[in-house]
Amino acid sequence: MKRTLLGLVVPPLGALLIRLLYFTCRKEFHTASLPKEPCIVAFWHGRLLMMPYLYKKVRGSHPIAVMISEHFDGELIARTISYFGLEAIRGSSKKGGAKVLIRAFKKMRNGYDVAITPDGPRGPRYSVAPGIILLAQKSRAKIVPFFYEASSYWQLQSWDGFIIPKPFATLKFYAGTPFSVDGMQMEEAKDYVKKQMLQYSKS
Repeated sequence: MKRTLLGLVVPPLGALLIRLLYFTCRKEFHTASLPKEPCIVAFWHGRLLMMPYLYKKVRGSHPIAVMISEHFDGELIARTISYFGLEAIRGSSKKGGAKVLIRAFKKMRNGYDVAITPDGPRGPRYSVAPGIILLAQKSRAKIVPFFYEASSYWQLQSWDGFIIPKPFATLKFYAGTPFSVDGMQMEEAKDYVKKQMLQYSKS
């Protein structure tokens, strides 16, 4: 009963609060040229909150599916992002990981971008799980690092250091230079992804 109630109340309220926060803030966008073909959007779990706006800024109405865990908090996230026109691919990297990667690959073959938090859903913070490497090498797609920072924010005491911008803060969004991990061994590729993503991280 409690989960049902949370599932009904949290997503619309969460989407409303995200919109209110975004529209009170000053925005700056720093974006590289993105490929026309489907790509993999990568951002840290702690920077998830405002990512729908960066994606819409650089990709417009291009379809995207976000890989989200099967946990209940993943269900809340999936319902919340649906208010921003984003689809979800539900699955666990530990249980049935191959199946969720296959679903993601099929989405990309149908023209979708796929978004991944390499350190989600349980961390550790700024780690890179194998899923993004396997998907990138299988699809031969470029990875695009996404990031944003806020001039003032609340930071949760969670493993991912999740930030919530304060009203009237300045938001600086970054869509970095696309890169490839083709031909790399797993550990080399994971280190490379982490290096490319951390160059935009300031906190």
